[in-house]
Amino acid sequence: MLGEYTKKWGKNMKIGFDQKKYLEEQTRYILERVNNYDKLYLEFGGKLMYDLHAKRVLPGFDENGKIKLLNRLKDKIEVIICVYAGDIERNKIRGDFGITYDMETLRLIDDLRNNELLVNSVVITRYDEQPTAKVFINKLERRGIKVYIHKETKGYPTDLDTIVSDEGYGQNPYIETTRPIVVVTAPGPGSGKLATCLSQLYHEYKRGRVAGYSKFETFPVWNIPLKHPLNIAYEAATADLRDVNMIDSFHFDAYSEIAVNYNRDIETFPLLKRIIEKITGEESVFKSPTDMGVNRIGFGIIDDEVIKEASEQEIIRRYFKTGCEYKKGYVDKETFERVKLIMEELKLKEEDRKVVIPARERAARLKENASKADICTAVAIELPDGKILTGKSSKLMDATAAVILNAVKYLAKISDEILLISPVILEPIKNLKNNMLKSSNPALNCEEILIALSICAATNPVAQVAMDKLPLLNGCQAHSTAILNRNDEQTLRKLGIEITCDPEYASQDLYYNN
Repeated sequence: MLGEYTKKWGKNMKIGFDQKKYLEEQTRYILERVNNYDKLYLEFGGKLMYDLHAKRVLPGFDENGKIKLLNRLKDKIEVIICVYAGDIERNKIRGDFGITYDMETLRLIDDLRNNELLVNSVVITRYDEQPTAKVFINKLERRGIKVYIHKETKGYPTDLDTIVSDEGYGQNPYIETTRPIVVVTAPGPGSGKLATCLSQLYHEYKRGRVAGYSKFETFPVWNIPLKHPLNIAYEAATADLRDVNMIDSFHFDAYSEIAVNYNRDIETFPLLKRIIEKITGEESVFKSPTDMGVNRIGFGIIDDEVIKEASEQEIIRRYFKTGCEYKKGYVDKETFERVKLIMEELKLKEEDRKVVIPARERAARLKENASKADICTAVAIELPDGKILTGKSSKLMDATAAVILNAVKYLAKISDEILLISPVILEPIKNLKNNMLKSSNPALNCEEILIALSICAATNPVAQVAMDKLPLLNGCQAHSTAILNRNDEQTLRKLGIEITCDPEYASQDLYYNN
């Protein structure tokens, strides 16, 4: 298997992860754990579906591998989804899809149902009469979704006697479940999954049932080195959460074996262990936070060099992403400095991302012959065969639209001189956008150009050939010399293109440049 290649969308992509091996190992391990209990509450960290981070750092990993894993056990599983009321109230957004946590919850319910997994209910955690959360509760209940409300746990984290009592976890309503494995998941971190698991554990033992708790956390990977780029990429991805990978000292003391975990799990382990012991009335079987985990992701790695290279590229992408978020005001300077420090520790440079220099060089040439009013944005894309193409902004279309057209023309072997989109199609679209809809930006964006191309494809076979090449862009790398607007960002994401941007705006406009 070492050094294996897989053919994907016509692209030779070296893989470092064996999905089949991982699924077999992971399924077996979860079943072994659940055999010890009447019911197992399995806290799922990270993303249950569309785990694009794992896909990027583990070439060969299926972004929906976790859901396929659960589908293998679907007759034994039901799902509880936790959402923190405060995240609903402030419209917290899932970055990789650009949708709010409440909308992500609805999407997650649909996806779970489509994969034949039973959704038990939604838990609104740390609820304090937030108006937006109340609206969301109404929306769920009126669509037939069971909703449970959990408030702040009284006494947490210092007063153990209150926490594990009818005034603490006992205040939360008991969630009726019928299957041996209850997966507790959420749209993102800090959603109250652990508190929900422990609350259920308390109620189960009050009812005389033997229940257990385990954690499914993909990263950091416990059985690879602390400073492996794969684990460091996790730190870069969670810089805003201040997560730091550490050696699990509890695990080493118990087993004389080095294991990697992260600071929050290690810091909370003594308290968590005491809570579980107080609930069960027995000494905990867990000697370390690593013991609590069931993740076997490390056993699917088949080519370490491939994983290292992919992880380093992910760190560079995270650096650009955090730089743009800092520019937009979404993260603080400390978060950006953390990712910058990670880059320096691994001796990585911005230019180690292949598409950065071609994009910047094209933009520099544009500026040489431009007036102050001109927008000189360039985008570079690396195609499946390694060819790098660029596109520039113009009065007709923005740089993302230009580079996509250049890419499909190249892939379809269509000459540059041939017009893919007829002016007869473009002019009405421009007129509608600028004169009827009063758009402040006359240039057509990526989505608008693709719609125009699809219209032309109905009567123009050459345009259809170009359209047919769009799937080959899935997985391609691209870089823009300016921050993209939300529409272009979403369109490239839907095409599967991994885009990074220099943390600079294309113009001085404030409102119209978002």
